[in-house]
Amino acid sequence: MANPYLCPNCKTNRTRFNVIEQNPVAVKLDPSTGDVVQQYEDGQLDMFHLPYKGSERLIQCGACGIVGEEEMYIKRAQSNPRA
Repeated sequence: MANPYLCPNCKTNRTRFNVIEQNPVAVKLDPSTGDVVQQYEDGQLDMFHLPYKGSERLIQCGACGIVGEEEMYIKRAQSNPRA
């Protein structure tokens, strides 16, 4: 997080953000009750269960609340540098 951010939505916030660290947990649910039947360990997924390939980190603007990829906030700041 050594890059400046600028919210791509409200275009004014450069200072207040929530960093959301994602920690996916692979589970198998009972289709009737929704209870967890099995929790998979890393690398132990069955052949029908795809591993999570999303972002490890998301950013939420502390002013308008939009949530998005960290890269969106960095690119917006780079295209609109502070004078």
